[in-house]
Amino acid sequence: MFGAAVVGVGTAGRVRIRDMLAPLTGSPAQQLTLKGFVSRRRLESEQGVCQLSEEDVVKRDDIHVVFICTENASHEHNVRRFLEAGKHVCVEYPITLTSSAALQLWNLAQEKGVVLHEEHIELMSADFKALQKEVQGKILLRGSLHFTGGVLQTSSGFMSFSGIARLNWLVQLFGQLSVAAATMEEEPGRNYSKMIATLHTLENKVLTWTEERGPGLPRAKKIHFDFEGGSLTQIPPAAKGGAGLFMQDLLHFSSKLTGQVSPGELHAEKTRILHCLVLAERIQHLCQGSSPNPDPLGEPPH
Repeated sequence: MFGAAVVGVGTAGRVRIRDMLAPLTGSPAQQLTLKGFVSRRRLESEQGVCQLSEEDVVKRDDIHVVFICTENASHEHNVRRFLEAGKHVCVEYPITLTSSAALQLWNLAQEKGVVLHEEHIELMSADFKALQKEVQGKILLRGSLHFTGGVLQTSSGFMSFSGIARLNWLVQLFGQLSVAAATMEEEPGRNYSKMIATLHTLENKVLTWTEERGPGLPRAKKIHFDFEGGSLTQIPPAAKGGAGLFMQDLLHFSSKLTGQVSPGELHAEKTRILHCLVLAERIQHLCQGSSPNPDPLGEPPH
C-alpha cells in the first residue's frame, strides 16, 4: 500500500481526493491510501480527510506519494521538495515553466528511485481519442488548432506553458515538431492576449497553433487539418462515459507505482513531455524577443 497526500485543494485537488476515496474496484489505484491534504487555507478537513502541513508530508514515513495540485508557478519548487524527501510525485501539467528544470527533476526522481508523473488528461479525453482515430494514417498537408478561453492568472505562466495541453495534442497527433515563428498580441487594459505559433512537422508541413484569452471568450477548440484526399474541420463526435479523466490518470499513475508500465512506454511519455516543454520555451523566447536557453535535450534550434 502507498500512503498518499494531496497538496493544493482547488478543483483538481478535490477531484484527486474524491477519486482516491473511491477507487475503481480491482484497479491499481486501490493500492493508494489517502492520509491527508495540504492547503494554504485553514480547512480542518475536506471530504472527511484531515489537513496536514508540508512538514508532516515530508517527514511522515507512512506517506509515500504526493499529488501536486497547486498553481503552475509553484510546481517546480513543490515537486523538487517532495522528490528530495523520497516521495513519488504526480503533478498537474506543466511540471515546470522551463525544460531544463523539468529534466533536472526527472534526473532527481531517477536518483531517488521514485516515480515522477506529469498529468495529461487532455490525451485521455473522448474528443482527443476520436480525433486521433480520425487522423491516423492520413498524410498531413497543413493544419491549425485555435483555442479560446477566459482570462489567465499570471501564476499560470506564459501562454505556451499554460496551454501546453494543446501542444501535446499536436505532438501526439503529428510527431516531433519544430518552432518556425511565434508572435504575441496583448491588450492589458482589457486582459486580452493572443499567441500564434508556426510549427513544422518532420516532413516540413506547417501547423499553426493559436491561444486566445480574454473576458467572455468561450472555452473552445477549432481545428482545420488538410490531408491528402480531404479536410477535417471539426473534432469528431465522441461518446463520453466510463471513468472520469482524473480517475483515468490516477489509474495510469498507480500502474507506474506498481510496475505495470513498460520502460519503453515510460521513455516515450517522458520524451514527449520534455519535447513539448522545449517547444513551449522556444515559443516564449520568440514572442518576448529573448535568447533561448541551451536545449537540455540536445535538439537542434529552429
